[in-house]
Amino acid sequence: MSKRSASDDLAGEGSNSAIKTSKDSLPKSNGAQGENDIDMGEFEDPYGDDFESDGEIIELDDNEDEDMDEEAANKKIEELENAEEAQPEPTIYLPHKSKPLGPDEVLEADPSVYEMLHNVNLPWPCLTVDVLPDKLGNERRTYPASVYLTTATQASRNKDNELITMKLSSLAKTLVKDDDDEDNDEDEDDNDDSDPIMDSESIPLKNTTNRIRVSPHSLETGEYLTATMSENGEAYIYDLSSQVQAFDTPGYMIPKNAKKPIHTIRAHGNVEGYGLDWSPLINTGALLTGDLSGRIHLTSRTTSNWVTDKTPFFASQSSIEDIQWSTGENTVFATAGCDGYVRIWDTRSKKHKPAISVVASKSDVNVISWCDKINHLLASGHDDGSWSVWDLRNFNGQSTPTPVANYDFHKSPVTSISFNPLDESIIAVSSEDNTVTLWDLAVEADDEEIAAQRKELQELHDIPPQLLFVHWQKDVKDVRWHKQIPGCLVSTGGEGLNIWKTISV
Repeated sequence: MSKRSASDDLAGEGSNSAIKTSKDSLPKSNGAQGENDIDMGEFEDPYGDDFESDGEIIELDDNEDEDMDEEAANKKIEELENAEEAQPEPTIYLPHKSKPLGPDEVLEADPSVYEMLHNVNLPWPCLTVDVLPDKLGNERRTYPASVYLTTATQASRNKDNELITMKLSSLAKTLVKDDDDEDNDEDEDDNDDSDPIMDSESIPLKNTTNRIRVSPHSLETGEYLTATMSENGEAYIYDLSSQVQAFDTPGYMIPKNAKKPIHTIRAHGNVEGYGLDWSPLINTGALLTGDLSGRIHLTSRTTSNWVTDKTPFFASQSSIEDIQWSTGENTVFATAGCDGYVRIWDTRSKKHKPAISVVASKSDVNVISWCDKINHLLASGHDDGSWSVWDLRNFNGQSTPTPVANYDFHKSPVTSISFNPLDESIIAVSSEDNTVTLWDLAVEADDEEIAAQRKELQELHDIPPQLLFVHWQKDVKDVRWHKQIPGCLVSTGGEGLNIWKTISV
């Protein structure tokens, strides 16, 4: 990201975007919605209507003497040019090192490092988001792109909350290339001047949703099973297949019962929670939910209905902040707790106690991610801003094992962590410092190219060589990879959704 004076920016329309292109584009508050507030789902062009002219026109003050001689005019022009050259160069913005932004400074994205960047404004902040699998194919790299998403709101009044399902299409490639780039002709087909399109369907909710997760088996079963953990302590299971069908079938009417949950989990009483995950190996539907009192319940599907185990898994009264099913064993799962522990469980245990408990952090463990491709790797994000990667084979008999990787780049709590499902060495980490960072664990510390870059830029001398990219988004809470579009991420924050892909991944 770059930091520069707002006076250098072109004036743009005000928006509720996480990418700010001018001082006046700061979003309205998320209070009561007025007539002029932005409608739900409004797209914003993150780069505005910027353009460059072939030449520069320098105008003298209209009040200058019209009879100014040529020598004085040339002197005046030279002074203006020198003043313009004295403007500070854009700098890299790093949340824990850079000075706080001044009243006349804004952050703007560098368009040359994003292959795609789109913003969606929503009526209320959303704490969570997930990607819906689609039938458009895997390994998609062409543009314009289409993405199916679901999220849920944190409205100021409970009755205004809703679950929002959307299809975003005509997402054009936004990478800025040099005029003399040899690849321009090849990329012409990927560039589309048409505006992005958003179709959305909403389901009314009575409470804020803490977390939302979609079953990874949706394409296999034809059911888009989507679970939500609500602030009132209940967990709901919806089938969003009718909403998806409405996006792809003109004139299709969604049945009324498709806007109601197909099952409600009340085993947690009125204790809210954040832990929520679908099994990636049990396609009939196996859902784990965890709450602030440390209880974890397993809900499974039978031939006729859903059944929740009455006896919870339990080890501590500390809050269960996150849950992840194993990607290799269908009875194993992991939890993250406010007591600093990561625990490994087996659903076959009659005692409903953890098989392994290890201290992962001296602070809360907020989030965890189980690697899709290497099922003995687990990542954890902590309240002190640090995050680690663990080899589960080292957990046997050790209460304080050593992580295979540990970073403390972020100085604010980690809010989300996720292994790239298509590349086991890439990890996305979001933090309360308003950034999402991308990391490549395969990069060696003594890489010659990295070392050369660090020598050239003083700003990078103490930055971990594994850090690939820093994406700025205000109050970012959740980040998810798109499994069918390599390198594409969706992140949600206080000012809406970002759909983006960097040249780094």
